[in-house]
Amino acid sequence: MREIDYQHLTIATSDVPAQTVRHPVVVVGAGPVGLSLALDLGQRGQKVLLLDDDNALSTGSRAICFAKRTLDIWDRLGVGQRMVDKGISWNRGKVFYRNEEVWSFDLLPAPDHRRPAFINLQQYYCEGFLYEAAQAHPNIELRFLHKVTHAEDLDDGTVELQVHTPEDSYRLYADWVVACDGSRSTLRQIRGHESKGQTFKDRFLIADVRMAASFPCERWFWFDPPFHPQQSVLLHSQPDNVWRIDFQLGWDADPKEEVKADKVRTRVQALLGNDIEFEIEWASVYTFACERMEKFRDKAVFFAGDAAHRVSPFGARGANSGIQDADNLAWKLDKVLRGQASDALLDTYHDERSLAADENLRHSTRSTDFITPKSEISLLFRNLVLELAKEHSFARALVNSGRLSNPSTYAESPLNTPDSDVFKGELQLGGCAVDAPLLHAQQDTWLLSTLGNDFSLLIYEPSHPTHYHAALVNSINCPLQVVIISSDDSNPDVYGDYKGHFKDRFDATADSCYLLRPDHHLCARWRTFDAKKVADALDRACAYLH
Repeated sequence: MREIDYQHLTIATSDVPAQTVRHPVVVVGAGPVGLSLALDLGQRGQKVLLLDDDNALSTGSRAICFAKRTLDIWDRLGVGQRMVDKGISWNRGKVFYRNEEVWSFDLLPAPDHRRPAFINLQQYYCEGFLYEAAQAHPNIELRFLHKVTHAEDLDDGTVELQVHTPEDSYRLYADWVVACDGSRSTLRQIRGHESKGQTFKDRFLIADVRMAASFPCERWFWFDPPFHPQQSVLLHSQPDNVWRIDFQLGWDADPKEEVKADKVRTRVQALLGNDIEFEIEWASVYTFACERMEKFRDKAVFFAGDAAHRVSPFGARGANSGIQDADNLAWKLDKVLRGQASDALLDTYHDERSLAADENLRHSTRSTDFITPKSEISLLFRNLVLELAKEHSFARALVNSGRLSNPSTYAESPLNTPDSDVFKGELQLGGCAVDAPLLHAQQDTWLLSTLGNDFSLLIYEPSHPTHYHAALVNSINCPLQVVIISSDDSNPDVYGDYKGHFKDRFDATADSCYLLRPDHHLCARWRTFDAKKVADALDRACAYLH
């Protein structure tokens, strides 16, 4: 079967609708964030209209590093395996100073995780796979070359959108609108908002290079290498024998000159040497900023991904944090639309994701300051750290070539029920569930694969399993999945923790209970079961606070 050329795929333009319609949710922007959000809502049974002002997928590799947490989310949306099958899996990275290796790291030292720490996959593949899944979903309508030009709040709380197409203009109405239209968000401008933060005065060249190289599938980062002195270089592998190379250029570099083929070829040849043949597929010069909007919710309009916050590319925090935005917002919109949660639940989208954005901005700013020191003292500090890192472990902790993306923990979320019992282990309250291998009906599976789109109550080694189901029936107000986990894998009605990883990672003891939100973040836990406590925690997690 011939593989689709996603990099040059043109999507058919959508017709202008014959009549004005009110939609429950309109998503603006069909990048990875908008498509993931539409799929999430569609799978939950919500009708979604997705608008985009273009009719092509991403050009060039752009976002390429997708973290384990993103893969877990995409698994739930039914596209994770396809991403992993096509992508390049990697866990290891190396840092070089001049031409010496000063540090290497392994991002997934713990055994028995379903997904790797990261995959590398060109953004056009990511968008293509998500687009095909969304196109096939009966709850999702896609309209391309449909540009939103106006968004007005109406007295009944809905939003009136004016949409322009190559043929005509029309209007529609939405209960909720989500702007996923990127760093130059048109919807953000229409609504009169701006992003504020720090713009970095530096330029970088991205080059996608096709070659048959024998380099391992690792992240290599050079500080001040002989082939590109006083600057930095990043090398990453991608599918189809394509390699992503980032060259730091400095603020005075001329972007028009730097993307010329001869100039790019000279830089790449200096890195690879004269013995490796290569072709340049795509090149671009970029600058970046670390900034965010003040509020991610404006009445019935929400902002996600780069439309809400933007970071430097070092650390793979842009696309991954945007996918987590979608993961956070989808279940909340679904619960409110179903009448299973109060409108106050939607305010927690900003509460949780703005804190996550601030965390990413801090890490991204620190990485950029280390990579591109702006004073002699900063440069001296960085170079001294790199020299010491060759021999001393304390210095390796200070090396910062981009602190790589980790899932956000909503430790202070108002949706959490504070711990009344003592828990240790890897999982924190507000953190996303840690995966673990399980056995069910003599079949291997994974903890995250057992969880659906609603709240889940995990119970470990219960004394009386049937008691829990009976006690919960009359005490809860929304759907709840109960999952019984035991070290005894012979019972087909339970999930066997046959390697003991669930017990260790959740710090589980007999009768311990864990309440997971629909986005698989832990919002409550107890050492013993109490139906009323579970019901109260569910109410709290749906913003029905007592």
